[in-house]
Amino acid sequence: MLNKDITINPDDLFLELGIMELPLNCVVVISEGKAKVRELPDHGEYRIVTHQGKIKRMRREEGEEF
Repeated sequence: MLNKDITINPDDLFLELGIMELPLNCVVVISEGKAKVRELPDHGEYRIVTHQGKIKRMRREEGEEF
């Protein structure tokens, strides 16, 4: 499971990602000048909870078929 914070260059506000370093299925979330990469679960959900237009929490819920 990949949980990685990414640095956004404050001078030119560019975000650079090396796609070879990322998992096949992931999500990049950008909020208030911060970026985070989270690997998506094989079976489950990734919920992004906001409050007043800002990201408050990212919640991972996994499950499997029975």
